[in-house]
Amino acid sequence: MRIIILLITCMLFLLNNSSAQTDSLYTNWKHKKNIFTLGFYKQPGKDSMVDFWDGVYRIFGKKKKEEAVLQKPQLALIPSIEYSLITGVAASINSNIVFPTKSKNASFIFVDAKQTVKRQTILEMVSNFWFSNDQYNFNSDWSIMRFPQKDYGLGGNSSLNLFDQLNYSYLKLHQSISRRIVKDLYVGAGIKFDYHWKISDTTTTRKPITGFKQYGFTDRSTSSGYTLNLLYDTRRNPVHPLGGETYFNSSIRNNTKWLGSNGNWSSFTLDARKYFTFPKQSANVLAFWSYNVFTMSGGPPYLDLPHTAVDPFKNTGRGYIQGRYRGKHLSMQEMEYRFGITENGFLGGVVYGNIQSVADYKTNKLSAPIPGYGVGIRIKYNKKSNTSIALDYAWGKEGSRGFFMNLGEVF
Repeated sequence: MRIIILLITCMLFLLNNSSAQTDSLYTNWKHKKNIFTLGFYKQPGKDSMVDFWDGVYRIFGKKKKEEAVLQKPQLALIPSIEYSLITGVAASINSNIVFPTKSKNASFIFVDAKQTVKRQTILEMVSNFWFSNDQYNFNSDWSIMRFPQKDYGLGGNSSLNLFDQLNYSYLKLHQSISRRIVKDLYVGAGIKFDYHWKISDTTTTRKPITGFKQYGFTDRSTSSGYTLNLLYDTRRNPVHPLGGETYFNSSIRNNTKWLGSNGNWSSFTLDARKYFTFPKQSANVLAFWSYNVFTMSGGPPYLDLPHTAVDPFKNTGRGYIQGRYRGKHLSMQEMEYRFGITENGFLGGVVYGNIQSVADYKTNKLSAPIPGYGVGIRIKYNKKSNTSIALDYAWGKEGSRGFFMNLGEVF
């Protein structure tokens, strides 16, 4: 439903835009009113880029006041009916706010609220703020949810036909602060708190061979510990990274009973991303992403084990449902090519592929690579914050496939 509404809006915008322009690189087409001419038109005036709101203003025949980029906070808010593999049909509100700063880096807040037909209630917030001329970085990842879901067990050889129906509530509070030591390089510390309660399994047949019961059933779990972080970030706008930029974040998490954790265990997370302009002299980007979580000691509670879509925005392993693969270790590598479709920046496209591996339940060795791949479109929603609506379709093995949606680039 979300995609149909967006496509209809885009078509109306394109039809209106094509008749409103007076100059084009393709002068033989400039008077034809069809959607195929959209990509060859730019907005008149100094600012040639076009976004969703330019289309809304033109459809209703109103003039839009153009301002410098990020003179004030830019809000992207999308209430909608959506569908995803993990939630099914859901009523949702997705939003982000990108803030202007006196420094080079843009700060942002992302908020997502959902109520699904699977009786899931989700409220989550991720934020990234820069202070004192980029001397400090303050990062938050908070959520609270009631989250019934299918769980397919441990390891890389699980089956879609064998699952536990888990029901639980979840509170997540992750907070960190880092200080710059040299340009773009930061060290810091934080606290991570994960609490699951009212955990139950309602299935009695066709259960995973090694799953929740074999790992150790509990009706609640608490993981609480401190983190030590190393951050290197040359991105100036995280919602739309550019060619030549780099992101590297490593974190050691140590959970201890004296901080309230059920047990003592530790893990290491490495998140690395690199962006290249390709070809040169274009705005197209070839992006690489490596996301890895390794349990170093002890045993995390089952629901805190690394799993598909374990990152803050739940984007790792596109092509598979959240939690599809789970184990003590997880490694995911992805490559995505981002290219423009229209000259005015309104529409873009992506093609991508990824592989993920998870630890075997008994040996803890990483499984053979599990592939996923897909295509997507990008619709420029707010050109000042460079926020696009990302609509992707992805495929995995054993017939796994589905739609994935984001505000801003996936990584």
